Amino acid sequence: MGWLKIEQVAQETGLTKRTIRYYEEMGLLASPQRSEKGTRLYTEEDIESLRRIMDAKEVLGISLVDLQQFVVFHDLLESYRSHYKGRDEVPGRKEKLIELEQKLGEQLEALDRKLEKMTSFRAELEDMRQRSREVLEQLGSQES
Repeated sequence: MGWLKIEQVAQETGLTKRTIRYYEEMGLLASPQRSEKGTRLYTEEDIESLRRIMDAKEVLGISLVDLQQFVVFHDLLESYRSHYKGRDEVPGRKEKLIELEQKLGEQLEALDRKLEKMTSFRAELEDMRQRSREVLEQLGSQES
């Protein structure tokens, strides 16, 4: 496995070293392995996680708090999958899964609201673009 130092990860992702450390502090990115001297050592999976975080933040407009919740939910589901697969009912498992499902539903509803706003904003921009084209066409025909 090839280990990457934080400088290499920063260069690869375009993030600053400070931002990467901040994402670790928030729990958005798992704490990396450390060398004997304490240097952070990252993997390609860490870079992919950072890219998903960047995409969600930039493209979807998701806040860091929402991203943090997403990471927690993702980790919980992975934990349930690996620890409880094939086992009989574990006390509290069903209740925790019900709570997780409800929280995920809330996140999906929030995302749907954001998507509606984005779609509306996009339509508004398209309308403005069309009107500007019409004005340009009018100006072009007046100059002829």
